[in-house]
Amino acid sequence: MKKSRPEEALFRSKPRKAAPFEFVLDAVAAANPVTRPMFGCTAVYTGAKIVLVLRDKPGAADNGVWLATTKEHHQSLQREFPNMRSIGVLGKGVTGWQILPAEAPDFEESALRACELVLRGDPRIGKIPKPRGPRKRQ
Repeated sequence: MKKSRPEEALFRSKPRKAAPFEFVLDAVAAANPVTRPMFGCTAVYTGAKIVLVLRDKPGAADNGVWLATTKEHHQSLQREFPNMRSIGVLGKGVTGWQILPAEAPDFEESALRACELVLRGDPRIGKIPKPRGPRKRQ
């Protein structure tokens, strides 16, 4: 059995948990998505845009596929996704982000339809995140 050296432990990272709703990542694979952890969820990027966030936290509200969109697109997206709604954990009122809730009877069908829109480059889904400011030293 090989012993690890102390300096190797510094660079060892713990393995990431599998992303929730892996079928979504499979469906957008042709867009070469990049995933990043974000507040205990999995953010999905295509190019410079964040397009989706996948959330499945046991016992938590707002599990499902979050759509990065803007208020101006809500009405047209609502016609395609009747169970889409605002995300409660983001505060009261309507936000740009919307959710396809995991508990909806059409969840998988809706999530796959959203993936089709992402692959087509539908301008209603996706936001370019604001650049981060310089990190503050502590």
